[in-house]
Amino acid sequence: MLTGFKKFILKGNVIDLAVAVVIGAAFSSVVDALVKSVMMPLISLLVGQPNFDDFLAFGDVRIGVLLTAVVNFLLVASAIYFVIITPMNRLIEHRNRKLGIGQEVKKEAAEDPQIALLKEIRDELRNQTAR
Repeated sequence: MLTGFKKFILKGNVIDLAVAVVIGAAFSSVVDALVKSVMMPLISLLVGQPNFDDFLAFGDVRIGVLLTAVVNFLLVASAIYFVIITPMNRLIEHRNRKLGIGQEVKKEAAEDPQIALLKEIRDELRNQTAR
């Protein structure tokens, strides 16, 4: 019973998930600071208020609270995309180019004589049927 649990815990996916959760929790304060201290003040310069909580309120129904949450979500998502995802993708592409990963497949496909022969046969068959 314990060996099954040990196998489950030591699987790469479980460990990757655990690391992602811990890093995500630690990184959330950075993203919150970026959104609250940088992006929301810029929004408030454009709109005039830092949140929309009192916008479109009908008694107890406050649509502005939902609007504020949606704006915060979009700001967090854009901060993560432009600050983390985009630079990380560039680093991965740079590393892959430096290591030559992914380029061999393109070279092999372009240099494969069997593919070139098959294309010639296809083109010749097209020409014969067109006549």
